[in-house]
Amino acid sequence: MKRREFLGALGASAIAWPFAVRAQPEQMRHIGVLVGLAPDASNPAAEGFLRAFRDAMQQAGWIEGKNIRIDYRFGGTLADLAKTDASAGELVALQPELIYAQGLPATQALHQKTKTIPIVFTQVADPVGFGLADSLGHPGGNVTGFVVWDLSIGGKWMQLLRELLPDLTHVGILYNPDTTAYAAPLVASAKAAAANLQVIEYHTHDDGEIEAVLSSLNRDPHGALLVIPEPFTNAHGDQIIAQCARFGLPALNSVVGAVERGALISYTFVLDELIRKPVSSLTVS
Repeated sequence: MKRREFLGALGASAIAWPFAVRAQPEQMRHIGVLVGLAPDASNPAAEGFLRAFRDAMQQAGWIEGKNIRIDYRFGGTLADLAKTDASAGELVALQPELIYAQGLPATQALHQKTKTIPIVFTQVADPVGFGLADSLGHPGGNVTGFVVWDLSIGGKWMQLLRELLPDLTHVGILYNPDTTAYAAPLVASAKAAAANLQVIEYHTHDDGEIEAVLSSLNRDPHGALLVIPEPFTNAHGDQIIAQCARFGLPALNSVVGAVERGALISYTFVLDELIRKPVSSLTVS
């Protein structure tokens, strides 16, 4: 089977945006950026994020060193959230006018440390479920941003698997329940689109469990895997992709950069567009 990529321009939904940074030409403004899904600036995930972010800032009229100061910090792996927490503390201590956060762990760490500095997030699936916002229309507090996709997307993922594999009989859904508060509606929408397919939920917490459940799923022919994108599967994406290749297991894997890392198929947001949307609201006047 040829490797295929579905890159869905899903048009990330915005929750209410109560903050704006407006500058006079002679003013130097100050924001922070917490790149939560990469340990340093040389990481490929960080490079992609920062390239899109800086391009969007320049297009919006914000020039580093001229009319804006930007302090950057980086997170860590899911197993090393202490770095994310420390980086969040460093940014809050600098007292920027606004902090732009990438990913759920970074946004949560910042939210725990300040209730006054505006926090704008990207790459968060369920801000209400994680207690970051009161509602999508009226978030309240100091946190706002753009959600990556509607939780009904599980049905679309299942539909694509069925189209790709006409002989499909069973699908495993892989995620860590400890890091996926929004799993229930995703799984429910996937099951609703499964028709007569057998759907099995696989809860994993480490690389050993990933290997074990994928080996089990692969024992019967005509099976496939659906990977829920969330902090754990993002952090263990390389292991999931490697084990799927090892077992010859078809998978729809929508974690960050999955296709670029060797996954068969992905259907998710366009990262550059998602990064640029919040920046477009930071206007220079």
